[in-house]
Amino acid sequence: MKPLWEGSNSFKQKSHLTTYTNWLKSEYNLDFENYDALWQWSVTHIQDFWESLWHFFKIKAHSPYSAVCSSKAMPNTTWFTGATLNYAEHIFRQASPHEVAIYFSNERGSSSTLTWKALEQKVAAMAQYLKAIGIAKGDCVVAYLPNVPEATITFLAVNAIGAIWSSTSPDFGTESVVNRFAQIQPKVLIATDGYTYNGKPYDKTETIKEITAAIPSLEKVILLPYLNPNALDQFSEFYTDINSILETPATALEFEAVDFNHPMWVLYSSGTTGLPKAIVHSHGGVLLEHYKYMAFHNNVHPKERYFWYTTTGWMMWNFLQSALLMEASIVLYDGAPTYPNTDHLWELSEHLKVTHFGTSAPYLVALMKKQIRPKENYNLSALTSISSTGAPLPAEAFSYVYTNIKSDVWLCSMAGGTDVCTAFVGGNPLSPVYGGEIQCRALGVSLYAYDANGTPIENALGEMVIDQPMPSMPIYFWNDPNKKRYLSSYFEEYPGKWRHGDFIKINSKTNGLTIFGRSDATLNRHGIRIGTSEIYNAIHKIEAVEDALIVNLELEKGKHYMPLFLKLKTGFELTEQLKTQINQQLKTDYSPRHIPDAIFEVPDIPYTISGKKMEAPIKKILLKMPLETSINKDAMRNPESVGYFIAFAKSHL
Repeated sequence: MKPLWEGSNSFKQKSHLTTYTNWLKSEYNLDFENYDALWQWSVTHIQDFWESLWHFFKIKAHSPYSAVCSSKAMPNTTWFTGATLNYAEHIFRQASPHEVAIYFSNERGSSSTLTWKALEQKVAAMAQYLKAIGIAKGDCVVAYLPNVPEATITFLAVNAIGAIWSSTSPDFGTESVVNRFAQIQPKVLIATDGYTYNGKPYDKTETIKEITAAIPSLEKVILLPYLNPNALDQFSEFYTDINSILETPATALEFEAVDFNHPMWVLYSSGTTGLPKAIVHSHGGVLLEHYKYMAFHNNVHPKERYFWYTTTGWMMWNFLQSALLMEASIVLYDGAPTYPNTDHLWELSEHLKVTHFGTSAPYLVALMKKQIRPKENYNLSALTSISSTGAPLPAEAFSYVYTNIKSDVWLCSMAGGTDVCTAFVGGNPLSPVYGGEIQCRALGVSLYAYDANGTPIENALGEMVIDQPMPSMPIYFWNDPNKKRYLSSYFEEYPGKWRHGDFIKINSKTNGLTIFGRSDATLNRHGIRIGTSEIYNAIHKIEAVEDALIVNLELEKGKHYMPLFLKLKTGFELTEQLKTQINQQLKTDYSPRHIPDAIFEVPDIPYTISGKKMEAPIKKILLKMPLETSINKDAMRNPESVGYFIAFAKSHL
């Protein structure tokens, strides 16, 4: 198999990963002939590995640790016992004050920059205000904001004083927001009066009032007048203008030293089939993990410009902030990725000289389907890497990137989750990129593919399982006595081992990985397990198809029914000829087992707000499970799309 990319000797030598391996040789007399040997050491000597990161990244502790790891028994592992530190303190400890920390742009044409000095001053002002109104270590502060500098500022201020952060984006409806935030009883809400998307304004003033009324723990609401400069006129004195806070002179920014395992933020599961799980991560665990991934697997350097298209409701927003740890600038964008034109993000990348471009796999696939060729229209000479996550990236999309975006870019397909706010598998600057494969298992991630008997396998499909603890695994779920929900989420299938719910294959020749979709949406055809991504990979080659969803239904008396639902491009119809073409493509690329039992055209494919295709909830609807436990429309990007499937279940099944 011919690689699509391999870093030059200079690129490899200048990588943080090479610096780290040389440091290990110098400091610990450890010599590794290649990445795979380094990875093996990192997962068989986990305490030594994570302790080495503490020293390599010069973690600033206010009190030392007495033990690296209390126990390897998940989920009760405690890391760096006794150590106290602060995540935000590491962000501000080295950067040059007059360099730009944040570049911001939105679809309305607004743009701005913040230097490190200005960012620190605004964070200090917000921290000063929060302390003045009584917010202290351990209190919860939540945000209902777009991806704007104010979100980063308030997060860093909350973090600096040892309070707990949580955010979601303003495209979430009232019920969805309350279902998340009410669980953690926040004292402060920071919200926007509205936003624009695809050129359309969305006023959220009434939504904010509804959220405020529904969460009695709130003591203050801070408002960002983003859509309407006079938005405060519609609110009572209970609401304060964020601009008046950020413009207030403040004393020097101080950092509250907290325990390594002190709660840092609360992230949430999708909540599409029930109340979202409130997932809590620690200051120290996230700090070490984000240093590790940004340095070794994304290779981010000072003064580089790091962009990720995300909202504040997706864990990638939290992940994006960590580029600041590397003294890089973060590039924030608020708006639709294809407005006012399909390739607008590449126009932005040229203008801002983006070094690292992060996006979702569906975005790259959509560009591929529309035959967008950014390299013909934009100067992307500054671009070093393109990262992709959110769904498996098909081999055709790899080829598309190298043919139509940039021929010498490092394509970092990665996969992880909200559960750990990082990637388990991802980029490796020392290894080649092969089409359709993720380059490596990340350092410190003891990940394997398990067969049905719980045995590690290679070159065959299996469950993604992690058998050693990581510091960024959740410290707990909020309101989860005895870790009951935590245990049921990850440890029921393989006690003491983390089952992530992805279906993967590890290539023994390249040590790369391919992800085949969520294992809870796996297609079991006559005893053979098929990943949904295989179906989508083949269908993406069909010009008429814009999007697709497939499920396999286990019916009575051992029968199975596997329907394929297609959203077609404008101007195409679902003819018998098109059905034949699809079936032939599936048979040619994979096997006769991949051919669906029937093909149907749908108005739209259901997605979560964070962009996840909703295979499992739709499967529950088609199996006629109770609607209230099958899906939460308020957590969806396009809830109107569900109506088709509800009607389909009644008429066809």
